[in-house]
Amino acid sequence: MAEVTALVMDGEGNAAEVAPGGRGLADLAPAKGFVWVSVDLSSEAGMRWLEAAGLDPLALAALTAGETRPRCTVHGEMVLMNLRGVNLNPGAEPEDMVSLRLCVTDRAIVSARRRLLFALGDVMEGMRAGHAPRTQGELIARIALRLADRAEPVVATLNERLDDLEEAVDGKVSPDVRRELADVRRVASVLRRFMIPQRDAMSTLEIEELIWLSQRDRARLREATERVTRLGEDLDAIRDRAQVVRDQVVDIRAEAMNRQMLVLSVVAAIFLPLGLLTGLLGINVGGIPGAGTPWAFWAVCGILVAILAFEIWLYRRLKLLG
Repeated sequence: MAEVTALVMDGEGNAAEVAPGGRGLADLAPAKGFVWVSVDLSSEAGMRWLEAAGLDPLALAALTAGETRPRCTVHGEMVLMNLRGVNLNPGAEPEDMVSLRLCVTDRAIVSARRRLLFALGDVMEGMRAGHAPRTQGELIARIALRLADRAEPVVATLNERLDDLEEAVDGKVSPDVRRELADVRRVASVLRRFMIPQRDAMSTLEIEELIWLSQRDRARLREATERVTRLGEDLDAIRDRAQVVRDQVVDIRAEAMNRQMLVLSVVAAIFLPLGLLTGLLGINVGGIPGAGTPWAFWAVCGILVAILAFEIWLYRRLKLLG
């Protein structure tokens, strides 16, 4: 995508790409229809155009803000929106979501981003193929739907990873399983943190009374809101399932620890009487029985073996030994 891309919509389903050059937003906006200008904030040319576009200072501050969460704010007939899309750039983590800032008026839409957002490319390709939106509301709904389309495979992958983890937890838990489970929970939490506010932002725009927002646009926005809502519900389900798997992991580890403690306790209980008897016979005082008898050592060994055999029989009867 170019540093600054301008597409003029005639309101009849046709779009024409124009070179923004040094023209401001008022010069690019057509008499009929509207113009969509996509700006790359990471480029100097994009920042220069945005600063010289003649935008409202409030809109300029919102479009160039550092950290943004999904929201929708209405100022008269101008709408400022922040949306988020999964990061599908090479080498990036999907949950490191890309922020898309929108300024919408009755004649123009300005979108700004700092990183490549594939959903915007999908929308532009559709427009260049002859499927241009007729209104600003339709364009916003189309962008939101493409953002959801790009997020769905990521959520589906999380579900598949969780399915594999549920099968892997079958009585033993390896460190790899615990790391994978922690990563799934982290990704689901980060995605949900932005999906829920995004749903609220779309709902806010849908109910606003704006002259450029038709009932058909509201229906499309409602559809986009429902898609985002389903993604949020899927992420909630993933978090709940991950919590169940985590509880299983904790139970398995606790059971393994309890078995180890039981074995140590039984071993200690077996050798406690034997240690007591040998300790008594080892004290350095007079009167130790058998001190002058040659076979006394073997007699003591036999007594110890007999005590050991009795203890093993007793613990087996009490089901303390397998």
